[in-house]
Amino acid sequence: MLTLKKLTILALFVVFSLTAIFGATLTVGIRYFTEHYILGNLASLLLEENGFNVVKRDGLHALPSREGLITGQIDILAEYTGTAWATYLGQEEMITDPDELFEKVKELDAKNGVVWLDRINVNNTYALAIRQEDYEKYGFETLSDLVAYWNEHPSEFLVGVDHEFYERPDGFFAFADHYGLDIPESQVLTMQTGLTYEAIANNKIDIAMVFTTDPQILKYNLHVLEDDKNFWPYYHISFIVRKDVLDEYPEIEEILRPLTMYLNEDILIRLNYRVDIEGLEPEVVARDYLEGLGLID
Repeated sequence: MLTLKKLTILALFVVFSLTAIFGATLTVGIRYFTEHYILGNLASLLLEENGFNVVKRDGLHALPSREGLITGQIDILAEYTGTAWATYLGQEEMITDPDELFEKVKELDAKNGVVWLDRINVNNTYALAIRQEDYEKYGFETLSDLVAYWNEHPSEFLVGVDHEFYERPDGFFAFADHYGLDIPESQVLTMQTGLTYEAIANNKIDIAMVFTTDPQILKYNLHVLEDDKNFWPYYHISFIVRKDVLDEYPEIEEILRPLTMYLNEDILIRLNYRVDIEGLEPEVVARDYLEGLGLID
């Protein structure tokens, strides 16, 4: 049974806890592309709902945002496991298990004073996609399905990729070698980034290079083929926080946990669609989504 003294102590504890949060300011880093604007606003709105003041530093590129986190100019940032593994942590080993990759990134980055919160079930990586009508015609589910048919019908498909994907060491021809696809260069068309969607929609190509959370996948009703041999790196999303910040405000982890619970690739594609295709502001899209879940008023 609680005595008056115990109730008084409990009340004081609550007051002091709230005082520690209310008025505290956190800086959220946001990179210059749509998906990151949405993620940054989702985190900012949840933190504000729970008593924090939030400063958003947006329009950043990858390396400056990382440097800002390490040097204390940024407190929280959405990050991708593949980017951290190869770019920031300098690792060359190819890890084909997303959980293993996450745990290794988490372990290595802890030495930099960076804490990775729960992994979100979104993998924004390279992929190949076909038109929905071709999916219904051929029944391809995986890249192996596509390659098996393609090798038997070598002149049937044209593929469109951007210039970087054509040349990079983990690009199209490395994919072809990995899957055993024998294809001449004449069947691979290069174009500016983003134009693969219009090309496949206009029947100029049959297979398009895409990123797995691009809203154009939804706009053009494309079917993304599963990378069943795990060729491309995993780029799962997590929010990362400086350890000193999380030590002072451990409630941050619980506040942001709903994003791990509710976000997935299909949802993020739709959120990206509302910004890039429908023209809404990222903060409006983020607020609508969180209000719909009942996470903010």
